[in-house]
Amino acid sequence: MKSRFSIYYRYLFTSGFAAVTLSCSNTRFLKEGQMLYTGGEVKIQNDSLSKKEKNELKASLEENLVPKPNSSILGLRPKLYFYNIAKEPKKDKGFNYWLKYKVGEKPVLLGDVDREFNKDIIENYSENKGYFNAKATYDTVSKNKKAKVIYTLRPGGRYLISNVKFQQDSSLVNREIQTLTPKTLLKTGNPFDLDVIKNERERIDNGLKERGFYYFNSDNIIVQADSTVSKNHKVELNVKLKDDTPDLATQQFSIDKVIVFPNYNIQDVKRGKYNVPMNPDSLSKYAYDDIYVIDPQHKFKPKIFDRALYFKKGDLYNRSNHNLTLNRLISLGVFKFVKNEFIVSDSLKHQFDAYYLLTPRQIQSLRLEALGRTNSANYAGSELNLNWTHRNFFRGAEQFKAAVYGAFDFQMGGQEDAKNLFRAGTNVQLSIPRIVAPFRFNSSSAFVPRTNITLGYEFQNRTQLYTLNNFNASFGYVWKENARKEHDLKVIDITLVSPANVTEEFYKQATTPASRRVVDKQLIFGPTYSYTYTNTMLPKANTIYYKGTLDLAGNITGLVTGANAKNDKEKKIFGIPFSQYAKIENDFRFYHKFTEKSSFASRFIGGIAYPYGNSEFIPFSKQFFAGGSNSIRAFRARTLGPGSFDPRTIEKGLLLDQAGDIKLELNAEYRANIYKFLNVAAFVDAGNVWLINADEHRPGGKFSKDFLSEIAVGAGVGLRLDFSILILRLDLAMPLRVPYYEKGDRWAFDKINFGDSSWRKDNLVLNIAIGYPF
Repeated sequence: MKSRFSIYYRYLFTSGFAAVTLSCSNTRFLKEGQMLYTGGEVKIQNDSLSKKEKNELKASLEENLVPKPNSSILGLRPKLYFYNIAKEPKKDKGFNYWLKYKVGEKPVLLGDVDREFNKDIIENYSENKGYFNAKATYDTVSKNKKAKVIYTLRPGGRYLISNVKFQQDSSLVNREIQTLTPKTLLKTGNPFDLDVIKNERERIDNGLKERGFYYFNSDNIIVQADSTVSKNHKVELNVKLKDDTPDLATQQFSIDKVIVFPNYNIQDVKRGKYNVPMNPDSLSKYAYDDIYVIDPQHKFKPKIFDRALYFKKGDLYNRSNHNLTLNRLISLGVFKFVKNEFIVSDSLKHQFDAYYLLTPRQIQSLRLEALGRTNSANYAGSELNLNWTHRNFFRGAEQFKAAVYGAFDFQMGGQEDAKNLFRAGTNVQLSIPRIVAPFRFNSSSAFVPRTNITLGYEFQNRTQLYTLNNFNASFGYVWKENARKEHDLKVIDITLVSPANVTEEFYKQATTPASRRVVDKQLIFGPTYSYTYTNTMLPKANTIYYKGTLDLAGNITGLVTGANAKNDKEKKIFGIPFSQYAKIENDFRFYHKFTEKSSFASRFIGGIAYPYGNSEFIPFSKQFFAGGSNSIRAFRARTLGPGSFDPRTIEKGLLLDQAGDIKLELNAEYRANIYKFLNVAAFVDAGNVWLINADEHRPGGKFSKDFLSEIAVGAGVGLRLDFSILILRLDLAMPLRVPYYEKGDRWAFDKINFGDSSWRKDNLVLNIAIGYPF
């Protein structure tokens, strides 16, 4: 074994050394007189600047130099090497084209560098940052067909702001500008910075937009800099309106009429059906609260627009309500395009009409889905779904969804006694775009809050073992504070599980109380709440995702009835003991983007479910599980834990669903794109599940102070095929640490034997899934 590994590492070293040697020989491909450009460097000569100021200015200037040299890794340029060794392709496809133009990188030569242009960039940027008398020179250093350009900057002293004046006059717009001055970005003593001045103009423009100046623009503001009134590198700023500012931009506008076209179609406009602007006085007023709705077929109730529109007659225009209205109209889910126009109706009174041109989505849709799937528990199967959606069920933008489905999973290998699984069911959901409650709920969010009502039934048959009838119903609310924060409160969430046709074969295989709880009658009801925060949609290097869930079942009922299962005071409803527990789960994810094609993703899951009162155990369907394609991928689904319990002691493989009341899991993954739709990953997973209470049939399953020694660890590599409409994921994983091995012998490194076919069969786990694991 050792000799095989030593040969393997020698091969890697030899290959790596060869690659490094070849990467260093890029200059041999250059033609006579050509020089490879290795980059530009800026040196700053100014003793009055601090080291920090020099470093910041140097970094900014070098970032603006063009072009960028060929990318390098530890001084090597492998992409350039691939470009050089690849033959010129005859067509825009094939291996040579891919290697040369997709993997490779065209050489950047000294002749491609406009040094005068870069010198001007350095001087202009320096002046924009307050170094008014900056002068730059450059020099070229070359050796062994490589060239580097060194720019020397003499910036002089940096000018600081000595005073800021906001020029006053008697106009309305100027008075409003004066009210914005306390929060100015231009501070006395700060360096002169053109970027800050631009941001100040944008700030004033945004402030005026909130005060009715719809036609104002940041270009209407000029900031004059005068360095002659002060000495010692000081500059005075004068903020004023440009003399040629249009009169319309200085007027404060209010809303006259609000007109909604909820069935707007651009083709109808071309045919002359709609004419915007139009005279609303000639229309039949189909609305209330001074909103005109042009809907001759009465497809929509006017009330939905009253809730979504934040502009009413007489309101002063402001940009926040403008954007808020558009976002709320889109979030109704019934319109695919939302367009807004403001057209002056009375120039003397400074009023305009607000037009909302809404193009509906297809109101009804019917979709048939056929799916094929496999999982790490050696099951494969297919699923058929028929989904019907109505997006305006009661003419109030209510979304009604109904689905029927059937699925069949069969065993492809693994345990001989595993049985096939058949599922069929139906579910319906009504989503109302408002909070239906005895109290009034006001939201200034850009997202319309929703009331969701769901009903569902699923028939589940495990061949030759048992049948389960699952009923569920819920009533609750979903609302977003903003694009990052979402709340989901189910006031009541009910699940009823009723077993049928439980066979003797099941009882032969289910030899422990825990495994038999699968066919217990279950009645679970209570509120659930989840909070989600994410900023992953932002163009940042570091982003996070967090979801916290609280599930409370039977708490009030258990308190009122005095239920206590441990003291033989178990209470029932309709002859079924109701579950009583508290469950908390936290899912935290962190993402770091190295480049556009590589990133790091990590996830931590921590959860605990505690039974009390009317329950001694957590219902099987509400427990935590570990292993599988979205969990610890080196272990098959639901075969890990609890604790150090060894699942191999269970003779029958079918009932190997191991669950726990406590879960800890940590995942880390490096992701990289290597070619168009082809992505690769390397990952490490760790974690386990444990029990709150000891179980004599599952020794080692209880959570204890030794839980760290019971953490399972797995690692692997994966391929991800990103076809835009879906991501097909293939992850190959192997266990590195097995919690049910003897304590002190749980690290599996010394057991790794790739040449052993039986070892590969038992330890290499292939996960096939859709989408990323987290």
